[in-house]
Amino acid sequence: MDAIIIVDDKEVKFRATARTPRLYRALTNRDLIKDINVLNKHFQQVQDDSDPLEALSTEDLFIFENTAYVMARHANPEMEAQTPDDWLDTFEIFSVWTVLPEILKLWHFNNVQTSKSKKK
Repeated sequence: MDAIIIVDDKEVKFRATARTPRLYRALTNRDLIKDINVLNKHFQQVQDDSDPLEALSTEDLFIFENTAYVMARHANPEMEAQTPDDWLDTFEIFSVWTVLPEILKLWHFNNVQTSKSKKK
């Protein structure tokens, strides 16, 4: 599934498929499914906290940045940026609070079960 998300006033294409966790693992040596579940849990806590900056750790931001980069690179394999740092340098500044929910939504839609189980 693809999505266009506005990042720093630029339209950026992101893709989430069955290949995305493999790409993430190749980049980070970590499990995307575990990481994104933790990130989603912490993001949900932000909705309840009065100070959202305390809800996301440096580790959460690391997961977000790497996930966003992998999904953007997956959608655009010819992009010039070869690392998450290079990719982030292509933006002046952007709000994590604007982009993160869209990344989580894209991942969620990619993982919705499309068929019913035949097992009873």
